[in-house]
Amino acid sequence: MIRIGQLKLKTGHTKAELEKKLANVLGIAAEEIQYYEIRKQSLDARKKPELYYVYTVDVTLQHQKKEQKILKRHGKNGAITEAKEETYRFPVNPSASPIPERPVIVGSGPAGLFCAYLLAKHGYRPILIERGAMVEERKKDVEEFWKTGVLNPSSNVQFGEGGAGTFSDGKLNTLVKDPAGRNREVLRIFVENGAPPEILYENKPHIGTDILIDVVRNMRNAIESFGGTCRFHTKMTRLSICDGILNGIWISFLDKKTGEKKEEFLEASTVVLALGHSARDTFQTLFEQGVPMEAKSFAVGVRVEHLQKMINKSQYGVEAHPHLPAAAYKLTAKASDGRGVYTFCMCPGGYVVNASSEKGRLCVNGMSYHGRAGKNANSAVIVTVTPEDYGTGDDNALSGIEFQRRLEEKAFEAGQGKIPVQCFRGFCQHCVTEALGEVKPEMKGNWQFGDVRGIFPESIGNAIEEGIRDFDRKIKGFASPDTILSGVEARTSSPLRIKRDETFQSTGVKGLYPCGEGAGYAGGITSAAMDGIKTAEKIAKRYGQ
Repeated sequence: MIRIGQLKLKTGHTKAELEKKLANVLGIAAEEIQYYEIRKQSLDARKKPELYYVYTVDVTLQHQKKEQKILKRHGKNGAITEAKEETYRFPVNPSASPIPERPVIVGSGPAGLFCAYLLAKHGYRPILIERGAMVEERKKDVEEFWKTGVLNPSSNVQFGEGGAGTFSDGKLNTLVKDPAGRNREVLRIFVENGAPPEILYENKPHIGTDILIDVVRNMRNAIESFGGTCRFHTKMTRLSICDGILNGIWISFLDKKTGEKKEEFLEASTVVLALGHSARDTFQTLFEQGVPMEAKSFAVGVRVEHLQKMINKSQYGVEAHPHLPAAAYKLTAKASDGRGVYTFCMCPGGYVVNASSEKGRLCVNGMSYHGRAGKNANSAVIVTVTPEDYGTGDDNALSGIEFQRRLEEKAFEAGQGKIPVQCFRGFCQHCVTEALGEVKPEMKGNWQFGDVRGIFPESIGNAIEEGIRDFDRKIKGFASPDTILSGVEARTSSPLRIKRDETFQSTGVKGLYPCGEGAGYAGGITSAAMDGIKTAEKIAKRYGQ
């Protein structure tokens, strides 16, 4: 197989034009190509509005000898090389003792879902428990909350099948280095379960909330078809530990027949903690039980909204491109006090959503559907915070959670239970906005004008303002007085880390596997899913099926 890199074609090209380009580069007739696969597609916008796609493509010819001649002829030409096999392989340990009981996975976000998927596929029959609802029921709960403001603490944007990423943009890009091929395996499994095939090669792939809901349901069905069990409305309440060794967990659940709340003990020597970053009550329980953990840095800030056509103009050179989706951006800056300020979870053609999970507290996130057809672009503009900012003056591992809660309580007060909104002019002048400009909020959930600046300590508010002004030098109009800010964006990642060793087991509890974003080892759908796969691999190395 031959790999061709740096293959450039204008956006809007046809399939026939791509095939002709492949043949011309190789110096062969198009009929000699047996099969080709796009491995990567990125956008070259250096000469905007004249835009190009740049491809990496793997090509198989009708005759292998012809491939060898072409490779020999091009020699060390970096654009034409031999394509190496990059198939992910799940490790199997034939000498391992069988696992004593079925492994239990707590949480069905990307980390838990992919850990369960891999274990189930290879015969381990995992039990996946989720405190929230299955995704079909969860969708109804979330939409009802956005409509009425009545929160279901167990089934919302943070809790339920698929995790917090289900009601986001479904962005799948990651900066994690991946020589083992886990990243592509995550994408392949998504496609296998209904995601668009182009995510396998797009430079910044995304699925979209509307499609992701179906993909998550299909993955659950696959887990059960492989022999796994998925239990919803089921919460882990505490661990059972003897001499530092896990022997099971206690769970509470709703009886399907009676609707009563019941408690049950699950015997298990292998439990994966894939809790997600918002399981604050469970973190408290684990802390009280002596599970080693520590506070860590994360980031907080606001959501900003601009007209999508303005972002398109900046990135593409035109307000609407006939062959390209809504444009994205990624920006970084440094405030005068040295704090890092950056955009995060950018949602082209998307919506700001009320992502609260606790009564009396409010946080926001961003979401896009697959088509990214909304009027506005939104992104988090966030500032790095460290344990020194949390104001506790001690080494309490939960201090970051308390810091989040204080910000979310202020956000709830600022918007009187609704999403607080402030234009950038008002944010800078420390005054509540009275009227909107050209940009109108595109939001899921009710909103009202409020003092967004007042949510934050002075240093963070100053850093956000400085960052937005700096971003205006890169995207003209970013710091427009009409730019809409809302808050608070406080769930960017976990504010703590549950300590684990090289076997991925807790440093204090043998058999307990902290995993994914909530445990402090990932950030985003793909990296969390990859950590779930790594955890499944560690279990497979320790135990046989």
